Amino acid sequence: MTESATASYRHPPARQVALALFAAIWLINAIWMLADPAGWYGSIDGVPNTGPYNPHFVRDIGVAYLMLAILSAAPLRWPDHSTALLSAVTLYLGLHAALHIWDIAAARLPLEHILIDLPGVFMPPLIAAALVWWCAPARPNH
Repeated sequence: MTESATASYRHPPARQVALALFAAIWLINAIWMLADPAGWYGSIDGVPNTGPYNPHFVRDIGVAYLMLAILSAAPLRWPDHSTALLSAVTLYLGLHAALHIWDIAAARLPLEHILIDLPGVFMPPLIAAALVWWCAPARPNH
């Protein structure tokens, strides 16, 4: 598809809002991790259970979340590539959730992390997967 043809298609407004909000969540988290790693580490419930505070490591992960923000916002500019872009977000978030499940199963994290991690670790990959499906370009019927 040519650049002009790509530019003519846009996600409907509800999808644009959903994508913008999803990207904003990751952007805010990334900025917080990069600008105030100690504040982030001390404020997110359950994070201290994962190991001692390391400002460089928190910033490393902040860069990963900055990438999630960029990938989540990119379908607003390139809607025809929504599936690939949002699938990359879903893959990272899903692997992150799997790591938490692995650590809980291996007793490296307490069992209550299932509930602690529900909103910030286990729900995001499900939401991202739903966005992959919802924002996929329409396919012609055969």
